[in-house]
Amino acid sequence: MRGWILFKQSEEELTEEAYEVHRFLAAAKDAGVDLKLIKPADVDLVVTRDDRRSVRVGGSAAALPDFLLPRMGAGTTYFALAIIRHLERLGVHTFNRAGGIETVRDKLYTQQILAASGLPFAKTMLAKFPVDPSYVAEHLGFPVVVKTVSGSLGTGVFLAEDREKFEDVINLICAARSEATIILQELVAASYGRDLRVITIGGRAIGCIKRTAREGSFKANVARGAAVEPWTLTPEIEWLAAETSRVFDLDIAGIDLLFDGDHFKICEVNSAPMFRGMEQCHDISVAREILDFVRVRLGRFGD
Repeated sequence: MRGWILFKQSEEELTEEAYEVHRFLAAAKDAGVDLKLIKPADVDLVVTRDDRRSVRVGGSAAALPDFLLPRMGAGTTYFALAIIRHLERLGVHTFNRAGGIETVRDKLYTQQILAASGLPFAKTMLAKFPVDPSYVAEHLGFPVVVKTVSGSLGTGVFLAEDREKFEDVINLICAARSEATIILQELVAASYGRDLRVITIGGRAIGCIKRTAREGSFKANVARGAAVEPWTLTPEIEWLAAETSRVFDLDIAGIDLLFDGDHFKICEVNSAPMFRGMEQCHDISVAREILDFVRVRLGRFGD
């Protein structure tokens, strides 16, 4: 079984911070899977009738893999999406598909789909410049979370504790990048500085962890130093995670849930979830679970 990982770095450039990619490469070696790291910048596409010869990697024609694992998440560029779509059209199994990846890159569109699906989510507003603070106060209140429409690992996320700080953040964003698309999201007070991360594979929740922000921060991202601990997969959590991954057509997903009293609200959906914290808390190899799922989907049990 042969596969590619689509990632922003080549194998020669790979850093220690790319924990998940290292785990995939190690798990593939143990499982006897031929897995190569492919950087979008090294790929050339030519749309021709003879499509089987239309992909070049590093300047040479490349034999197509059995499957593709896109691992760029919110950083997926137009060109990377074009590569994924092209390989899909050539019959390469992609986990996840381009449509789901593109959808969850857009945080506002994600919330719109959650709303249409009847799933619980944090109330969200598209910021229109100039922003009217009174309108924000009426519909979301303060404190309020300010987010860029695309981002990951806590980047592009700010907390405005009151109206004055909100105006300062908005003015700063407008001065630095006036064309930026910003969304505003209610702060779910019960979840301040903490959330749950659930990973789903093939629509099945394989584990859940609680993430708690380091002191002085409200961002519960492991990459930003959040503490992690195992959390029980209750029926409600399992259903929310599985249903969310189904709605967005994601074979592999990271679902972030906010505490809301005795229940939860969906905060974000990730198409290339980080799983260092999951593996720290649970006796599980997420990379191997994903490769085993791919093998089953491809019917390659004997490989």
